[in-house]
Amino acid sequence: MRKTERYDPTESGSLLFLYSSIYGRMFLKLLTRPFISKFVGKYMDSRFSVGKITSFLKKNDIDMKEYEDKQYSSFNDFFTRKIRPEYRPFDMSDAAFVSPCDALVSVYPITPDSTYVIKDTPYSVESLLRDKELAEKFVGGSALVFRLCVHHYHRYYYFDSGRQEPSVKIPGVLHTVQPIALERHDYFKENSRSYNLLHTSHFGDSVMCEVGALMVGRITNADDGEFLFEKGREKGYFEFGGSTVVVLVEKDRVTFDDELVRNTQNGLETEVKCGEKIGEAISKR
Repeated sequence: MRKTERYDPTESGSLLFLYSSIYGRMFLKLLTRPFISKFVGKYMDSRFSVGKITSFLKKNDIDMKEYEDKQYSSFNDFFTRKIRPEYRPFDMSDAAFVSPCDALVSVYPITPDSTYVIKDTPYSVESLLRDKELAEKFVGGSALVFRLCVHHYHRYYYFDSGRQEPSVKIPGVLHTVQPIALERHDYFKENSRSYNLLHTSHFGDSVMCEVGALMVGRITNADDGEFLFEKGREKGYFEFGGSTVVVLVEKDRVTFDDELVRNTQNGLETEVKCGEKIGEAISKR
C-alpha cells in the first residue's frame, strides 16, 4: 500500500492572500513576472544562499544519507542534488512502466474530447501542448500528472528506451502548483513548460512534459535535440520550487496499477519513487 495525500483547499495563509484578495492578486502579478524569477534564481545560485540549506532540511525532514556526499556551493546546488543509485533502483524489465521521478501522481483518462480533470479543473491536452494534431494522437490514452513538492528529489528520468524528438518550449507566467491556485487558474496555460515526443521501445509514442512553477526560473534538460535514449537515463532537473512532470500515453499501450487509478478517482494523489513500477505494457500480438 503506497502513501497517499489529499489536496487541502485551505492551504497556507500566504497563498490564500495571494489568490483570494484583490491586493494579493495585484502583488501576484508582480511576483510572477519572469524578471522576478530570474532574480530569485541568481540568488539561489549564489554562495549567499547556502545558509538556507540547514533550515530547509529540518523543515522538510529530508534524510541526506540517500544523497551524494558533497559540499554545496549554493542552495540550487543542494536543491538539484543527486541521489545515490542504490536508493532509486529502476525496474529494468521491458514491460515495466516506471515512474520518471519522485512525486505525488494522479492517473487520468484522456477523453474523446481531449479533456481531463485535475482537482476539478478541466484541462485540454491541446492547450497543454499547443498542438492539435499531436493532442489527438493521445485520445483514449492516459495522462499521468507527477507533482513534485519541495522536499522531493528534483531530477527526472526516461521511463523507457527509444528516440526523442526535439524539445518544444513554451514560455509563460509562472504560478504556484499548490492546489489553491487551481481553483482560479489553469496553471498549465500559465506556467512555462518544455516537452518532447518520445518514440518508446515498449509503450508506443509518448509525451513527457516538464512544467515550471512559481520561483522556478529554469527547467534544465540534458539534451533538447533528437537522439536515442535508454531507460533510466537522466532527462533533466528542476531548480528551486515545486514543479510538475506530465506524461501522456497512447491508448491500449499501458495498464496502470489499480491502486493509482482508484486513488485518483477518490481524489487522492499517490506517493511514488523514481524507477518504481507503476504500470505494465499491454502485449501487442
